Amino acid sequence: MPNALCEICGRNFYAKPSHQKMGWGKYCSAFCRSKAQCNGKVVVCYICGKKTYRSLTRQKNSVSGKFFCSKSCQTKWRNGYFIGEKHPNWMGGISVYREILKGLGKVPVCERCGLTDERILSVHHLDHNRRNNKESNLVWVCYNCHFLIHHDKNTEES
Repeated sequence: MPNALCEICGRNFYAKPSHQKMGWGKYCSAFCRSKAQCNGKVVVCYICGKKTYRSLTRQKNSVSGKFFCSKSCQTKWRNGYFIGEKHPNWMGGISVYREILKGLGKVPVCERCGLTDERILSVHHLDHNRRNNKESNLVWVCYNCHFLIHHDKNTEES
């Protein structure tokens, strides 16, 4: 009987001669075979320090060069890193319209439909110039009315 040594654990096992000729009889079990296919490395999570395995492909896909154990750890890092000028939607610090209207004491009510839920209210510039932040140029509108103002030709501006 042809016996072979497992390349991973070193255990002696039976391997078919035809498999050995084709180069297959290298591992004693599916567990040892899957261990041999792991060509990555163990990395440490950048946020919590937990050790996790990453394959070569997943290591190459890391744009920042940092590794995370979970999506929540990655999100914690992203929320702390992409602030201000590093944020892709950064417009040079001119998006403080809500604070301007709140500071002026304007009641947060949609000018078109009368909605009062602050979570869905945005600020609209009447002259469409984002840099003109005068009190007379800013009004509260809900997201639906704001979309209609900018995209519906039949809608009159308030």
